[in-house]
Amino acid sequence: MKVVVLGSGGREHAISWKLAQDLGWDSVYTLPGNGGIPNSQAVDIRDFNAIHSFCQNHWVELIVVGPEVPLAAGIVNFFEASPIKVFGPDKAATRLEGSKIWAKQFMQKYGVPTADFQAFTKIEDARNLITEKKGNLVIKYDGLAAGKGVFVCDDTAAAHTALDELKEKYGATCNFLIEDRIIGDEISIMGITDGKNIQLLQTSQDHKQLLDGDAGPNTGGMGAICPVPFCDDALLEEIKTKIVVPTVRGLAAEAYNYKGFIYFGLMLGKQGVNVLEYNSRLGDPEAEVLLPALKDSLLDLILACFDGSLSEKTPSFEEGYFVDIVQVSGGYPKAYSKGYPIEGLDQVRADTLVFHAGTKKIEHKIYTNGGRVVNIVARGTDLETALVQAYKECEKISFKDHFYRKDIGKRQPRQF
Repeated sequence: MKVVVLGSGGREHAISWKLAQDLGWDSVYTLPGNGGIPNSQAVDIRDFNAIHSFCQNHWVELIVVGPEVPLAAGIVNFFEASPIKVFGPDKAATRLEGSKIWAKQFMQKYGVPTADFQAFTKIEDARNLITEKKGNLVIKYDGLAAGKGVFVCDDTAAAHTALDELKEKYGATCNFLIEDRIIGDEISIMGITDGKNIQLLQTSQDHKQLLDGDAGPNTGGMGAICPVPFCDDALLEEIKTKIVVPTVRGLAAEAYNYKGFIYFGLMLGKQGVNVLEYNSRLGDPEAEVLLPALKDSLLDLILACFDGSLSEKTPSFEEGYFVDIVQVSGGYPKAYSKGYPIEGLDQVRADTLVFHAGTKKIEHKIYTNGGRVVNIVARGTDLETALVQAYKECEKISFKDHFYRKDIGKRQPRQF
């Protein structure tokens, strides 16, 4: 069997790596891939005809979609008449991620706990609500925004600034929502679903802010750990009962064509567990720890979504903890330069994984080609051992102006 993975980041490297354990690298193509993913092919993932031609020419039977953009554009719908299977939700189901307002309405309809919200279409109409709530709120652009459409505000000045940024980027009229801000601990729950059944991966926790202590601007993710130490069996059962089961029940009731990954971004606060957001794909950088932690075949779980056997699967996981440290370009998440040589990749220990994100290869040399550049993933019998190993290997890799957080995995859970 031959498989195509769509995307070019660390998540896609991890997916391709996991599939190659079953199929070998010669049978796994990554479009367009990057400088560190074997068998990368320069095909535009927005050009569905080009993808179709590539798959036909290379006898590809399965496409696994990494990022959200092809899903929101309807790649699953495009291939409906083709014998080539596409692992991902169709355009309608992708609204779980593609429209924050629609997702909130879905949660309300199926009793999934989430923060109260109000939807708006005009920027200026939201000013009074900001004053009323004293700025302690969250503002979310309705559509896809590459992780940069959410503003967590502490006061009215920050909230008005967020509205000004929305107005500058999207105009005075655009769809957005304002929701109550919930204080607590964020965790990520991800699973594989056929639209009726679901099998969950390990728990994980992302670190979105640029700087230590969760300070600075939001990024695409500066690192992740798996599993989450404080997420015990009782809490996981509560999450399944209150969040996961009602969500999948809703997907089934709406009869969506949803065979793919699903992501639950959760907040654990004194109000209990609430959904912050859904994503219709694997998180990044969470994928870089979740897939190494999965002991079973990813390919088998994916194919089970198509043959109706997913309910019979029970994923098993590797012992211990996994840590991912993301090295980024200087200036990220704002303006940054590209094209710097990356040193030390060949010095990393064999038991440490390096998943490439923003890299390119020129004549056997790897150069920077993005904001998030490489992911260094280590495993340990306990979290501290995994952290020590990951940071030790991080020190071996360098490029001009490189930067990474020094406190991944050091958060202390809040007490309520």
